[in-house]
Amino acid sequence: MPSTVTLSAGPLSFSVGLPDRGMPEILAFGRGAAVPDFWPDVPRSSRINGMDADVPSAALLPVAGLGAFGWPAIVGHRDGRDFLLDFSGWTVRHDGATAVLAASDAVAGIDIEISILASKTGVFGLSTRLMSMKDGVYTLDRCMAGSFLLPAGEATATRFTGMWGREFQIRRHHLAPGITLQENRRGRTSHDRQPYLGVTVGDARFAFHLGWSGNHLVAVDTLDDGRRLVHLGALFEPGEIRLSRGDSYQSPVVYAAEDAAALQAFVRSEILTWPGGAMSPRPVTLNTWEGNYFDHRLDSLKAQADAAAALGIERFVLDDGWFGRRDDDTTSLGDWIVDRRKYPDGLKPLVDHVTALGMQFGIWFEPEMVNEESDLYRAHPDWALKVDGRPFLRSRNQQVLDLTRPEVSDHLFEKISAMLSSHAISYIKWDMNRDLTHVGGVDGRAVTTAQTRAVHALMARVRAAFPHVEIESCASGGGRTDYGALANTQRVWTSDCTDALDRLEIQRGASLFLPPEIMGAHVSANPSHQSGRTLSLTFRALVALAYHLGVELNPLDMSPAERTELAGFIALHKRLRPLLHAPGANFNLDPRDGRYVWGAMTSDQAAVFVAQGPTMVCEQPEPLVLRLPGSPERMWRIAAIHGDSPSGFIRMSDGQKRLLSGELTFSAAALASAGLPLPMQRPETALLLELTPAG
Repeated sequence: MPSTVTLSAGPLSFSVGLPDRGMPEILAFGRGAAVPDFWPDVPRSSRINGMDADVPSAALLPVAGLGAFGWPAIVGHRDGRDFLLDFSGWTVRHDGATAVLAASDAVAGIDIEISILASKTGVFGLSTRLMSMKDGVYTLDRCMAGSFLLPAGEATATRFTGMWGREFQIRRHHLAPGITLQENRRGRTSHDRQPYLGVTVGDARFAFHLGWSGNHLVAVDTLDDGRRLVHLGALFEPGEIRLSRGDSYQSPVVYAAEDAAALQAFVRSEILTWPGGAMSPRPVTLNTWEGNYFDHRLDSLKAQADAAAALGIERFVLDDGWFGRRDDDTTSLGDWIVDRRKYPDGLKPLVDHVTALGMQFGIWFEPEMVNEESDLYRAHPDWALKVDGRPFLRSRNQQVLDLTRPEVSDHLFEKISAMLSSHAISYIKWDMNRDLTHVGGVDGRAVTTAQTRAVHALMARVRAAFPHVEIESCASGGGRTDYGALANTQRVWTSDCTDALDRLEIQRGASLFLPPEIMGAHVSANPSHQSGRTLSLTFRALVALAYHLGVELNPLDMSPAERTELAGFIALHKRLRPLLHAPGANFNLDPRDGRYVWGAMTSDQAAVFVAQGPTMVCEQPEPLVLRLPGSPERMWRIAAIHGDSPSGFIRMSDGQKRLLSGELTFSAAALASAGLPLPMQRPETALLLELTPAG
């Protein structure tokens, strides 16, 4: 007999009906959604010329044929046969917070399991597993991780676009009827098509993210009645997934929530794993890339470490250029042996110097890549991904190592292990600086999915062998930022662009699904190495302060006054770090008239960043409206103001001076309705307001 399964994740509910045969029907999804009492006695009717059998349009992972005419979430065949799927015998088993729906298709010889995780943080996680149970190769062309049902009505979609140095650019658009597809074929999460989708329908909000670092597909299919099915999953190359008897395909996990707060809470509680079991205060980092590039001189690096420690920096990361004969980006990738020209006694003198100063030592690797000008490539040219007869495309003078070959992954693990075993290294900046193009394995077949899994497996292997070592996920900046990568990493390099003005939008976008404490944000030199723009140190520091703070410059190039100013901001960050990185405290508002507002707040304290990008258009700024937690009647005041005050204001009234000085108080209710009448700021200026209860 048909039955129902209902799960709750925070305020969200997800209900499916299990039929005698066919795919499960999504009966309800959303805040307070309830199963209709009349299901299955009164099935939803189809068009007048519909099938004799009732075929649900709102199917969980709909399949083609047999009366279903929507976009199929699962597609496969055995040499053109067994192209239809008709599962029966649905069962349900519960494993903690996860319900597993299982069924079989005896004709096609395919078993299916759909896992539905219901998190207390308000996030659902769906994944799908298909198993081939009979002879002959089953070619799986498509298998989405999961499906979600959205209500009918006018809908607005939120997506990311962008490029290198301009990641996480938020774009909102009307979700038109029909089928909307987003496909990513870059072999990594990508800079331009992140596996994220937000949808607003009336008062209902939804946010979806696929935890997968490879090619992906996001589909929105409008049903006959105006409702919509959303599907997310991995995107396969032709013939990539071939299942013999006993083989299975396990999809990545697609996550669904109401908003950024729920996704961030889920990342903190369910995705991230920390040495010792809990996150330590995020160390303020100096990364040597923009301060040195390939120019590694031991005496200078030691002096930079001395200066960094004096600034209050807690982690020193040696970037690209320490290995092989790496004087530029044309050579030595793959030769993970210390360059004795630059380090005659190896890295130990520098590592020991850094750790003696009380700082952690980190190091840069790009394990997945190889230069043709390298000892590794000369010894093993066959280790690079290629397709015979096709051009051997280069990107940044690099080729991609085939990590699906055990000997390649073993070699890389041994080289990384040798460095970590012989030095006091507690951090890896794991980079990946090119898209995947000709991803052919040993037999010439596409291995894009297998390559992604192999990268995750190598990261997990390093973490297991060296549990004290944290890993940063970097891929030309923010090109690999997904929950699949975060399962084995603790930090994301948000973008290679460290220009603070560009970072306003980059960091706002990434905050839709990443918590601030894992988003690397660095104070860099003037002028910007990416844009050539000159910005004040105050502006650069405040834009970075709320995230995982770092410095991306040579401190020896700073004047004494600049070092004093930067040390002050680092000390301010450390003082506010417990608030800025407190679970559930952070917020990030949409910009108004070029003004960006973000920060963190609890019932006892708030840190509010206000940055003006371009010149305002309005005659006066919109009042700053914030909703503080706690009692609406509680009185608050501005306890401190940091940054461009009063120099950053165009004009300021006596009343505004009294407000900013903390002389005037206001209730939480007034702040949430009338807002604070802050003075108009000059372009490219920033403030940090500390708010505390008045009594």
